[in-house]
Amino acid sequence: MDFDSGRILTEKKSDQRMEPASLTKMLTSYVVANELANGGINLDDMVTISEKAWRMQGSRMFIEVGKKVSVENLLKGVIIQSGNDATVALAEHVAGSEETFADLMNQHAAELGMVDSHFVNSTGLPNKNHYTTPGDMAKLARALIKNFPEHYKWYSTKKFKFNKINQYNRNKLLWRNKFVDGIKTGHTDSAGYCLVASAKRDGMRLISVVLGTRSEEARAAESQKLLSYGFRFFETHKLYAANEPLTKAHIWKGAVENLSLGLKEDLYITIPKGQYKKLDADMNINARITAPAKKGSTFGTVNVRLGDKQYARRNLVALNDVKKGGLIDNLIDEIKLLFE
Repeated sequence: MDFDSGRILTEKKSDQRMEPASLTKMLTSYVVANELANGGINLDDMVTISEKAWRMQGSRMFIEVGKKVSVENLLKGVIIQSGNDATVALAEHVAGSEETFADLMNQHAAELGMVDSHFVNSTGLPNKNHYTTPGDMAKLARALIKNFPEHYKWYSTKKFKFNKINQYNRNKLLWRNKFVDGIKTGHTDSAGYCLVASAKRDGMRLISVVLGTRSEEARAAESQKLLSYGFRFFETHKLYAANEPLTKAHIWKGAVENLSLGLKEDLYITIPKGQYKKLDADMNINARITAPAKKGSTFGTVNVRLGDKQYARRNLVALNDVKKGGLIDNLIDEIKLLFE
């Protein structure tokens, strides 16, 4: 997936339900990042480690029951070391229990459009009701990078020292590819070896998702293949910026004569390399626009094509409010409309 445009460049079984293993922790950290942004918790909060967190099996940060550990250190333990103990400790701190935290995870997943995912724990330990798809993981990765860029920077950290123990990031691509800056590995016997990776090169960011491989080496190699393919054969361009006038349309019976139209969000497009000059764009604007007009309301579309294929279609929205004009102006426009 291209990060900016959201376009899927290549896919296989992207809608097939699979076990996410520790890729689950991407959503856990997303929920925690949201709580941090909203002021619900703070990085310097001290979390008392419960017996449940301390007893967690699998990958661990080696925290001790009854001890206090900061949210910041626990987050690093989740992101870098993939510690199940740190993950449960954070879940309990945010929501009181891991079960309640899982409800939060599902709420956020629904908001992100992860329609084929369901989570019952914060760690990714196997459960028949705990599943996702490669497509949903790509959506989550894109949202994580876009919504919490400062938080995302921690995913590029190669090692973390806690309790005098150096713990290393399992994402081998951080060492092998200078453009890779995340994201997360996962593994259980039933899920296989998984990796969601992201790399930024010459201003273009790609996200790769690989689930169910046979080894650590295989997940790294297959992810590298996907990233190399994307950078080799595609390019991404920013065509239009958000909230900047693309055109002006006449507005009848308004306090002003023209209404500025533009886009709510930046428009990026990902196309095969060397095809940029062949792009064609046009705008369709409503035949008659009458005041009042509210900022953000849709009054047309902009369409981008390459040959016979449509690559983008976005709504043209009002960039400002336009109130109704005065009585005289309205009467003049009424007469003009009779002859329109």
